[in-house]
Amino acid sequence: MQVTQVSLCPTDASNVAGRPALTPELLAATGARYSRSNDGLEAILAKIDPQNMDKSVDSIFKMVDYGHQSIADMVPVAMFMDGISMWLAYHIWSLCPMAGGQESSTRYLKLSRENLPDALEIGIPETLRDEWTRAMENALASYEVALEFWEDVATKNEAVMRIPREILQDSSEKAQKTVARMRRNYAFDRARYFLPAALKTNVMMIQSARAWVSLCQQLLSHPLPEAQQLGEKIREELQLVAPHLLKHAQASESYRRGARYEVEIARDWARDHIEEFGGELELWDDEARLFWPFHLPEGEELAEDLQFHDSRYSYVGPDLRRLSVQFAWEAVAFGDIRDLNRHRTGNKFCPLAPRGFYGAADQNEDTSPLSDAIEDARNLSGRALQLLGEDENSAASVYWILLGTQFYFEHTTTADKFIYEAELRTGVGAHYRYAKHLHDVLQLWYEKFPATRGMILEGMAEPE
Repeated sequence: MQVTQVSLCPTDASNVAGRPALTPELLAATGARYSRSNDGLEAILAKIDPQNMDKSVDSIFKMVDYGHQSIADMVPVAMFMDGISMWLAYHIWSLCPMAGGQESSTRYLKLSRENLPDALEIGIPETLRDEWTRAMENALASYEVALEFWEDVATKNEAVMRIPREILQDSSEKAQKTVARMRRNYAFDRARYFLPAALKTNVMMIQSARAWVSLCQQLLSHPLPEAQQLGEKIREELQLVAPHLLKHAQASESYRRGARYEVEIARDWARDHIEEFGGELELWDDEARLFWPFHLPEGEELAEDLQFHDSRYSYVGPDLRRLSVQFAWEAVAFGDIRDLNRHRTGNKFCPLAPRGFYGAADQNEDTSPLSDAIEDARNLSGRALQLLGEDENSAASVYWILLGTQFYFEHTTTADKFIYEAELRTGVGAHYRYAKHLHDVLQLWYEKFPATRGMILEGMAEPE
């Protein structure tokens, strides 16, 4: 695991224009000074010693004396986190919903045994390490089988990829690259459900120092060693760019208790499932749900709010912006949750208690070559459920799940943000499972607000 803080430098155009360039903390201090001065930027900058910008933070602006954590919101910090598990990547995105960034994509990259961490490194108990290693290697072998199977399907029947005809018939280099990428995506999209969530990935995030400090608190308070190690490495990098703001970047008893409490919530879900179904996992129905607040505007009013809505980035009226929406699915594959989780608004609820396993068998009438792989994956997901139900193994059970392991997932936000997500996640450019999940919820929306049908731009996402 490696964490690297990356700083920004001024562009040539900014230098030519004579624009100021400040360290992240000095930028925040300058902004903070605005609250105690009306002298303007030039007067504030005149107090800076260009030969010792770090000292200027203390001796001139006394930023720490302002007392508000909001000062740290004005310190932009970018971090690149290499070699963390896909589970941990999911977890930090769930803790940092407003961060910008990217993650290595299982839809574009082929993963292998080299991406598997050491069992000791991530805290697998000694008595389970050999079993875990064998299970992960079997899952990766199933991934290879599935990848070969879906590549063969796409080669023999090009229509299954649903590539728009105008792109297929376009002889330009750009169009042909798009076609080749969509062919690869078709196989990767369906094979990835056999990938272990323990595999290493890379994440880049940019957010305020305040958000990084909060993330450090929660990671350092987590029971799993991988999370604690990441918290330490982030703290070390923050020392380079925001040393004045590290006072709170440490474990706290509140977050320790909170982390244990959330594991207990998932464990209760697991025990309920084991009691009701005996712990056996199949494909769980991904029934969509849509919940409403007590007061709802009329459907016609909501339709008026969409009258100028011609793309997912365009205007949405005030009633939709004010309307609370909570939508959920009974079972979503973890590989899909990782992206659904990154929609920035609102709050998500996802107790990591396995409910079933999705292996893309619904995408082809003959998936018999994958039957053994799907059965093994269901058994492994069931093993994760069993371990979650055990007090001593519950926290580390996340390292036994696959990207096809299904969980309950719920998102609470406002209607305008829900509509944006539905428009983004449907169409030729969307992953086929996202499109199904959001389509199912939209049908529930249209049942309640039929006047908005045709005004929400479902299915318009462009090819990726």
